[in-house]
Amino acid sequence: FADENTVEQLARAGYRGQGPLTTFLFARFVTPFALFFIGLFYMQFTVFSANPLWQNALYALFVGMLGAYLPNILLKNRTVKRQQSIRRAWPDALDLMLLCVESGMSVEHAFKRVSKEVGMQSAELAEELTLTTAELSFLEDRTRAYDNVGRRTGLDNVKSVMTALIQADRHGTSVGSSLRVMAEEGREGRMMDAEKKAAALPPKLT
Repeated sequence: FADENTVEQLARAGYRGQGPLTTFLFARFVTPFALFFIGLFYMQFTVFSANPLWQNALYALFVGMLGAYLPNILLKNRTVKRQQSIRRAWPDALDLMLLCVESGMSVEHAFKRVSKEVGMQSAELAEELTLTTAELSFLEDRTRAYDNVGRRTGLDNVKSVMTALIQADRHGTSVGSSLRVMAEEGREGRMMDAEKKAAALPPKLT
């Protein structure tokens, strides 16, 4: 059955709407049975044809049990790749957003402009920013749009920026100041990641 957690997991992988949800649930239900019968047919008529039927059925049952996890594994793999793409492009997008806001643009226009600029670097992040721009336009509560970005991406650095924007929107503080602080933290985090990779390089070369 579908619950809110399943819908959120699909959204983090970039799948939204009823169609992908139905497909995922169908695959999760059918895959174990399909792999069981395929495995049984393969074993019975090829490599293990000399074995009794019950033994091949037992082997095929293990294959079917593995198939129960296959859709979740594929979804997790898709989610990880998508998050890596967003994580790499996020610091640059945040710097561009800061420039747009400090030049006098509204947050909606800043998101829209950054989504166009960052599209070549990360289509996934451009998609999220475009969707956020649309939500900021039609949602009555702007904080819901910010919160949705954090939930859809599942990344802590994105969630922290959205939390800062929510606080700025609620308390009327400067959005530029909040973005400037978060942009500096993003650059420091990227520098720390680069230093970690550089420190791990000599042992790997050895």
